[in-house]
Amino acid sequence: MVLPLDLGICIPEGDFVFKVAETCEDLDYTELMRTYVRAWRKINPITLFEILVFAFMNRIFTSREIERACKTDIRFMWLLNGEPAPSDSTITRFMRGHLAEVIEDLFYQFVVKLHEMGEVKYRNLFVDGTKIEAYANKYTFVWKKAVEKNFIKLNQKIESVLPVIAERYGFTQDITLEKCHDALVRQVQWLNLVFAVGKGHHKTQLQRDIEMIEAFMSKKGEYLSHLGKFGNRNSYSKTDVDATFMHMKEDYMRNGQLKPGYNIQIGVESEYIVGVGSFSNRTDVNTLIPFLERIQSHTHRKFERIIADAGYESSENYLYLEENGQECFIKPQNYEISKTRKYKTDPYSVENMAYDPKKDEYTCPDGRKLKFRRESKKTTENGYVIATRYYSNDRCGRCPHKNKCHRSQKGCRTIRVNQVLNEYRPKVLEALTSDEGILLRRNRSIQVEGVFGVLKEDYGFRRFLTRGKRNIETQFFLLAFAFNIEKLCNRTKKGRIGLDLFPSNAS
Repeated sequence: MVLPLDLGICIPEGDFVFKVAETCEDLDYTELMRTYVRAWRKINPITLFEILVFAFMNRIFTSREIERACKTDIRFMWLLNGEPAPSDSTITRFMRGHLAEVIEDLFYQFVVKLHEMGEVKYRNLFVDGTKIEAYANKYTFVWKKAVEKNFIKLNQKIESVLPVIAERYGFTQDITLEKCHDALVRQVQWLNLVFAVGKGHHKTQLQRDIEMIEAFMSKKGEYLSHLGKFGNRNSYSKTDVDATFMHMKEDYMRNGQLKPGYNIQIGVESEYIVGVGSFSNRTDVNTLIPFLERIQSHTHRKFERIIADAGYESSENYLYLEENGQECFIKPQNYEISKTRKYKTDPYSVENMAYDPKKDEYTCPDGRKLKFRRESKKTTENGYVIATRYYSNDRCGRCPHKNKCHRSQKGCRTIRVNQVLNEYRPKVLEALTSDEGILLRRNRSIQVEGVFGVLKEDYGFRRFLTRGKRNIETQFFLLAFAFNIEKLCNRTKKGRIGLDLFPSNAS
């Protein structure tokens, strides 16, 4: 007689696997169970989720490697608790068909647990983004400008050829491409013609016309399909339609090659990832508002302070944070250059020109007046109206500062002014240069950039292993979930529970 062995006694005390099981047991899996049609299943979904989290914590990302670990690693066997090891296809179906619908809810449940423990306080949100390469071919790109250009050429060719065909067969001149094709096919059926196939066989004029129209229709459908997939993007990959071609930091050829990828945004507080979002934007400026709203919709809480780098500065972001009562610590784009002596003493810079608010005019170094000329307004994707005011003088003439002041071919200096930025920048700069602002800026570089460093260097996660926005978000949420559990264990060991900021001398 052989008694079953308790695998738990073979695992060292304090191993992360115990924390994974403890954390995952406290979550609500009601929504996960609803994704199953039948009650019977080979492996418990909760066990599968625990295995995936622990696998990602151990830098195991592929389904085949996870299957192998379940058969050979005693810690995975302990999580299975006597259940059979899942196959790689079972793991893949679970991630795509079930977990993808509820992983975000499970992740934010854990964030709420961290708040109840006093780790997450909803006070300081450090935001940053990085580009992660998609699981797609580097050369299956489709460019929006090229498609639009070829689509215009195709329509012009159709407009020139279609009237000739209509006149040849007695159709009306306003006939469409599809109706013309149907009419010609009916003629073939009425005449009982057989199309010539292969070399050495003469094609009739009717056959050549039908083949040409079918080629037009096929190409037109292809271009319309491309245009429908772009959305607000300028490119996409045929292998992964949701991926956009972007510049990556990992540019080994050093030629600025564009690669298909996703712009991943994360929010960090107290070294924990408290928010995740994937975007197709190549820049970060338009991602902040939807990212904050996504976090708020799941946590039902607002972070008091938003700390981000210069890539997030814009008028609409300033206005949004003020409307929502959140303190703004976004570094201005001219922050670094504004500290230089050259910038401060440059008399030709708009910021250094004298401005008369009563007359609404600027004065250049030569004493000439730049008066208000016009105002242009632009509505952003988030519904904010941004106004840009243009100022110019009548003529620079023989001004001795002309060559240093501007290079306009019109002979006069024109400046553009965003009054919202001019209004908010001094306030933000004052907050950033305060003792509290300096502490938050240092913590941003330590915490959120440190998270990306751990995920890319320590975890080795530099490329997604699945395709589609929904699937890559599932993978990154699992990664963030595993990171938070490991971070909780490390902070507990080091006695840093409850500490949300590093001191000033930590960096």
